[in-house]
Amino acid sequence: MATDSRIHVHVLFFGAARDAAGAEEIDIELKSPATEGTARKEILSAYPELQRFGKSLLFAVNQEYAEPNREIRNGDELAIFPPVSGGGSAGILPASTSQNDFFELTVDPIDVGAVARRVVPPECGATVTLDGYAREWTKGRRTLYLIYEAYAPMALSEMKKLVVQAHEKFDIAYIGIVHRTGRLEIGETSVVISVGAPHRRAAFEACEWAIRELKRTVPIWKKEVFEDGEVWVESEPPAVADG
Repeated sequence: MATDSRIHVHVLFFGAARDAAGAEEIDIELKSPATEGTARKEILSAYPELQRFGKSLLFAVNQEYAEPNREIRNGDELAIFPPVSGGGSAGILPASTSQNDFFELTVDPIDVGAVARRVVPPECGATVTLDGYAREWTKGRRTLYLIYEAYAPMALSEMKKLVVQAHEKFDIAYIGIVHRTGRLEIGETSVVISVGAPHRRAAFEACEWAIRELKRTVPIWKKEVFEDGEVWVESEPPAVADG
């Protein structure tokens, strides 16, 4: 009697999706041939609590955002997570970065001044630095502390794409991005973006664009822990990023 062909994949859950699934990672068999779309149906059937996210639930295959027709092969790594302040897919980009660019994740406190002055190219007339830090009050609720979680290899890959895009969109000399993960106390820095450019307008514009896109596409999630509870911060449903 014929039986369905099966493939084995490793699945990682992040943020609120991990809480809903009740697991950090699993090994699972899928019917073959498999795509993101068929895998989604099988996994949501096995873990029905994930269905509450609806179409906003994002899937990545081997550290890249996956469309429904993306083929899944034996041994692939799947990641499942709620929106990254919007989510998206960016496609393949040329590696037109500067040797001065940097993008990093760290569990250590961030020295904003050190990041801002790490690179000072002689052709630059301005460096614009964004210091994002943990605030105490959100919509009238007092926050005790924050927890940031990242799908690290994919987060770094998506940061690199942002660096490439920044050079394509703006006349800048370099861009640096450092994001902290783990527990952050109120007032501690979560992210620093530093942009150097010959003229300040380009540096300002690139810095503003970079933080917006980082929150939209880089798989980093924030949990706010309040006096009376906690919540994973979610935003609008996913949108496709500009290619």
